[in-house]
Amino acid sequence: MRDKPSLLLFDFGDPAAVDAWSPIDDRVMGGQSRSRLRHAAVGHAVFEGVVSLEQNGGFASIRSAPGALGVPGARACVLEVGGEARRFKIKLLTDDSFDGLSHQAGFATDGSDWQTLRLPLADFRPSFRGREVSGTPAPDPARLRQIGLMIAEGQAGPFALRIRHIGLC
Repeated sequence: MRDKPSLLLFDFGDPAAVDAWSPIDDRVMGGQSRSRLRHAAVGHAVFEGVVSLEQNGGFASIRSAPGALGVPGARACVLEVGGEARRFKIKLLTDDSFDGLSHQAGFATDGSDWQTLRLPLADFRPSFRGREVSGTPAPDPARLRQIGLMIAEGQAGPFALRIRHIGLC
């Protein structure tokens, strides 16, 4: 049985849902990685691209446009994803800044067609520019403004993550 979020933040069955997302790749610091989020005609989104380790690069990411995404009392982030076995991160941001503090949690696809992941908000770690920040509380789900997805950790080469939805519960 699928663990459905109580609030669906992004339903990628709707082709317009990808319009709110933009790439933020290692190119911002001179790298050569590239990514994008596109809608697949079969009714989901695909976060895809190529991670390059050249020129001190090594990450590809996408992020939603700032907006009111908060849900008071939410305890977990729920994603329905599929794809080859890879490691990814989801980032939650509680402000509208481009280069601010985020809270990150890692997840892995297992190569199955689709899997539903429930990531407790208490497990998200505060991070700034890829480095963990100590002494920062868990993200306040009522203040959520942006969501991002990232692939890094030396996973060079092409990648594709299929996404049906992202939500909170």
